[in-house]
Amino acid sequence: MVLPSDRPAVSETTNPQDCIFCRIVAGEIPADIVERSDHCVAFRDLNPQALVHVLVIPRRHIENAATVVADDAEVMADMIVTARRVAENDGVADSGYRLVFNVGEDATNSVPHLHLHVIGGRPMSWPPG
Repeated sequence: MVLPSDRPAVSETTNPQDCIFCRIVAGEIPADIVERSDHCVAFRDLNPQALVHVLVIPRRHIENAATVVADDAEVMADMIVTARRVAENDGVADSGYRLVFNVGEDATNSVPHLHLHVIGGRPMSWPPG
């Protein structure tokens, strides 16, 4: 796979072949998949923080939001559109939902594969955390 020159290298600790989310995309690990598109897959979080808690991930391994480059625009747009479909299908589009990207240890990003949290179904406070 040829990556744009401005994309940061995948960290030495991240091997896409060992990535749990890449393995979910490949069908090697089961998940409660709720949406699929050309560029992403959405599945229910195993540790939900609200009635609706779904992760939207790109099919292609991107380490996190800090490694996204302009060439990823189509993937990013598809992730947002897929998140909106999840919110609509799960009945939280009108009442409200939160979209969250976590980057780094302080943000509790535990899987080094870009993922967008779709969280809804309960009132949320601000600031988060």
